[in-house]
Amino acid sequence: MTQQFPFTTIHYPKMTSNLQSSPFLLDNTAAYAQWRANKLASYPTDVTELVVSIHDPFHLTHQEKEKMLAICRKTNMVVYQITSDKLADKEALQALSAQFGLVRLDHNLGADDDGITALQVHSDEEKRSSTEYIPYTNRPISWHTDGYYNTPDQQVRGLVLHCVRPALIGGENMLLDHDMAYLHLRDTQPDYIAALMENDVMTIPPNLEGNVELRAAQSGPVFSIDPQTGSLEMRYTARTKSIIWKSKPVVKAALSCLTDFFNSHSPYIFQHRLAPNQGLICNNVLHTRSGFTDSSSPLQQRLLYRLRFYDKVVLRDESLV
Repeated sequence: MTQQFPFTTIHYPKMTSNLQSSPFLLDNTAAYAQWRANKLASYPTDVTELVVSIHDPFHLTHQEKEKMLAICRKTNMVVYQITSDKLADKEALQALSAQFGLVRLDHNLGADDDGITALQVHSDEEKRSSTEYIPYTNRPISWHTDGYYNTPDQQVRGLVLHCVRPALIGGENMLLDHDMAYLHLRDTQPDYIAALMENDVMTIPPNLEGNVELRAAQSGPVFSIDPQTGSLEMRYTARTKSIIWKSKPVVKAALSCLTDFFNSHSPYIFQHRLAPNQGLICNNVLHTRSGFTDSSSPLQQRLLYRLRFYDKVVLRDESLV
């Protein structure tokens, strides 16, 4: 018998070509009210409710996969703990990701040839000089979604973070479902949503290394709607450098409201430090990383694998239908 889980399923209405029925459009107040009620019903308020134990990342059982999907349908994220003694390698992580429809890797700067990024502090000065980015240091990282600087056709929709070794001290993540950020802003002031859906509200300047342009400037919205599923997508960074916000008072007010929410004691903001052989699968939710102190032994220093995907988590297991 399939185990039942206490999460209300979020049903997105069938999308038309112009997304007229989406609950994330401000004119659709009735659809939004229904979506909001379903979203908040039995929403987890403890990070332990997001954790699922799995044995073999290459072959999930029906029960393991459905439990993970039930949590992800509710919160856009799930934390897995591999219980077998064998540490998961990159091949295992790709196999696990593929079982949720995550297959198209974003081969971003800093990633290895296979498209998977090893997040660790670089001691090689030559490599460090060409990838001088905060994820490769032990400094804290503020609220963001991954790949916020990508072009629309390469938008990062899915994300896997897998812990091989945690830091000696620190390195925790704060996690927030972007649906809940949208809900908070819309309930506070719908004009904030309208402002953050404008196509030029956030611009990332070009990435230059000397006189070489590694990436062109990229403008886009913070909130957008996936035309295929009607679900919400978010592109955001709390960085104050290398970002240009549209100079409108309502944009400034919306960002201030969002910052206040991040700094609140909302039960919907989870704090978690990934343990060895544990990872996060998500629809590119908002997250942070605290600063950390590494072990003096190179073989015991913090190492996480990061997989960015152009795909979203497929929230239905067709084999169980």
